[in-house]
Amino acid sequence: MSVAFTRENDLEATAADLPDRPISLHPNLVTARGLAAIDAALAEARAAYGAAQTEGDVQADRTAMARATRDLRYWSARRATAQLVEPPEAPETVQFGVTVTLLREDDRRQTFRIVGEDEADPAQGSVSYVSPLAAALMGKGVGDVATVAGREVEIETIA
Repeated sequence: MSVAFTRENDLEATAADLPDRPISLHPNLVTARGLAAIDAALAEARAAYGAAQTEGDVQADRTAMARATRDLRYWSARRATAQLVEPPEAPETVQFGVTVTLLREDDRRQTFRIVGEDEADPAQGSVSYVSPLAAALMGKGVGDVATVAGREVEIETIA
């Protein structure tokens, strides 16, 4: 057997030994939208797993099978631990599931929705409830001031 084939097989074996995706130690709080996203990701992981099993020899593409198995384990665990939290209709304080608008010291306004860890996407205006930003705001009301990243922000609205 050629050294090239041995090395290629070794690289494939290494790639197939993917570590599990880390699962947070925090409670898995989710919004309704977050729960739907977990369900969609779980369905996608199941489909990828099924495809990896049927599309050929598992030994020939161990990386695809390892990735599909890892994702299936992760999303199954996240779905099993998901705790749906419905936001209050008229929130008076910052809490999970609400949208909060902040006024920064430089007069910039920023609006964020506080969501679960898997749903968080700051570029899309959502932050995890365990993020430093959310932690600084939790329990505060309109007009309250919080320190975020060493700077003060004022809570302008809560919805």
